[in-house]
Amino acid sequence: MFGWALVFFIVAIIAAVFGFTGIAASMAGIAKIIFFIALILFVISMISRAIQGKNVL
Repeated sequence: MFGWALVFFIVAIIAAVFGFTGIAASMAGIAKIIFFIALILFVISMISRAIQGKNVL
């Protein structure tokens, strides 16, 4: 999921360079949402592995 967030962020930067501010703003928003969802899922995964007694990393 972090890869998808990075792709949307790069598309937002390219759109901003070419002056497509509306597209750039929406792509940056989507990238931010995907990043935070991936971060939350990662933390939940680490907590569940710690509760099960497995190696966290």
